[in-house]
Amino acid sequence: MTEREGTDVPVYLRLRGLLAAAILEGDYGEGEQLPSVRAFAAEHGANPLTVAKAYQSLQDDGYVAVKRGVGMFVAPGAVDRLRLDERARFLTRSWPGIRAHIERLGIDLRALIGTAHA
Repeated sequence: MTEREGTDVPVYLRLRGLLAAAILEGDYGEGEQLPSVRAFAAEHGANPLTVAKAYQSLQDDGYVAVKRGVGMFVAPGAVDRLRLDERARFLTRSWPGIRAHIERLGIDLRALIGTAHA
């Protein structure tokens, strides 16, 4: 992804990505409550309606569940499903562009992978 492409991503999707990354990194485990829409909006300088759209997107995909009057919680099995979905998204959307960029720059992919494990 180029720097410009990153700015073309709607804000709610960027916020959704932050939440998804936090879930994958274990900041919010299965069954744990997510920050309120207002708290997350304040923390990231975002409009609460935009944050609500990001939360709704995660809910629509089954990664979070709402407990009325209480808040949003990471759904059971969400971490594994999110990891699989994010992996598939990376391999189909991000990786081809990254690989092409590596090749344009003349970087040896095998050497690059070898240095990542060193």
